[in-house]
Amino acid sequence: MAAPSRRRWLGLLAAGGTALLSGCAQPPRAASDAQRGDFWSGRLAVQVEGDAARSFSAGFTLAGSASAGSLLLYTPLGNALAELRWTPQHAVLKQGDRERSSTSLQQLARDLTGVDLPIEALFAWLHGDAVQAAGWQADLSRLQDGRLVASRHAPEPQATLRVVLER
Repeated sequence: MAAPSRRRWLGLLAAGGTALLSGCAQPPRAASDAQRGDFWSGRLAVQVEGDAARSFSAGFTLAGSASAGSLLLYTPLGNALAELRWTPQHAVLKQGDRERSSTSLQQLARDLTGVDLPIEALFAWLHGDAVQAAGWQADLSRLQDGRLVASRHAPEPQATLRVVLER
């Protein structure tokens, strides 16, 4: 292979490798996340059954606590899909250029996922505490492997939350 052609080939190979590695990229963890409490990241999927069935999966970072924290959902390339931030008095959901506020974290979480997510219980489950949440049942048997599955059977619609934590 001639030198210029070989350099071009190596350059394309390096660019392709960089693109592949960036597909595994995670959004950077803000310093403030570590100061606010707990931090988890990985992938999550929500599947909602019923007439308006919907499902989605995304990368996530979850920081803080049930009373004050943030949930960032992002694509495999690291682009933000949505960000949910809350304090005891206020919650904000940002999706692209749209931003909505509410005094109800549950309402914004429902708007985002299509189901009432048990945010307070989710933090407890991630700590390995098998707390009860109305209508939800969590399977913590694989939490040591970084996996959590919670199902909601009542009230309708039925839903499943799957979490795979990064190691």
